[in-house]
Amino acid sequence: MTSEQSFKFDQINLVDNPAIKGQEDKYKTVTIDVTAVINDWRSSLFAHSWINPDGRMKTLEELSPVEQERRHEVEDRLSGGKAIERPILGIGLLDNVEIGSGRSIFVTLAAHQVEQLSVHIRLSNESELQKFFI
Repeated sequence: MTSEQSFKFDQINLVDNPAIKGQEDKYKTVTIDVTAVINDWRSSLFAHSWINPDGRMKTLEELSPVEQERRHEVEDRLSGGKAIERPILGIGLLDNVEIGSGRSIFVTLAAHQVEQLSVHIRLSNESELQKFFI
C-alpha cells in the first residue's frame, strides 16, 4: 500500500475491539467524521507522535520507528483485506477527544484520507462526542 492510497468507509473490514469484551452494554458503535476528530485530537497529550506542531499529519518518514512499524502493520492488514479493530474514542484530560485503543489504526486511516469511520464510544461520553457523529 502506498501512503497516497485511500480507502472508503465501506471497504474497511472492522470488527469489535476486544477491549470492550464483557462490557458491550457500556459502549455504543457510531460513525464519526475523521477530520473533525483529528482536528480536536491535536490538543491531546498523545498527538505529538502522529501530528506535527504545525498541525500537519506526520509523513511516514517523520514518524518514530515504533509508530512507523505500527502504521505498516495497519497498512498490511488493510492491503490484505484483513479485519481491523474499531478504535475506541473517549474524552481526555483536557476535555478533548482522545483516541484510546486503536490509535494507530485511527491515525493511519486518517493519513489515508478515510473520511468517516465506525468507532466505539462509552455511553457516558456520548453527549460530549456527539459533535463528531455522522
